[in-house]
Amino acid sequence: MRPDPDPGKEDRCGWLKDRYGLSWQLVPTVLPELLGDKDSARAQRAMQAMLQMRKLDIAALRRAHQGSG
Repeated sequence: MRPDPDPGKEDRCGWLKDRYGLSWQLVPTVLPELLGDKDSARAQRAMQAMLQMRKLDIAALRRAHQGSG
């Protein structure tokens, strides 16, 4: 397999593609806690914030989860 001449492409929600064309998703350990909250409104706010991000911003996800950002 030939390396991609333009490696390290970011995509939404923490996905990236390495120089070999393999896709990876970075999942911070706090993400399941935020998205799996029993309070569906809090979980939904965190999900909507994440969908707008390329590089995941944990502080911003926590603010969205709390309803303060």
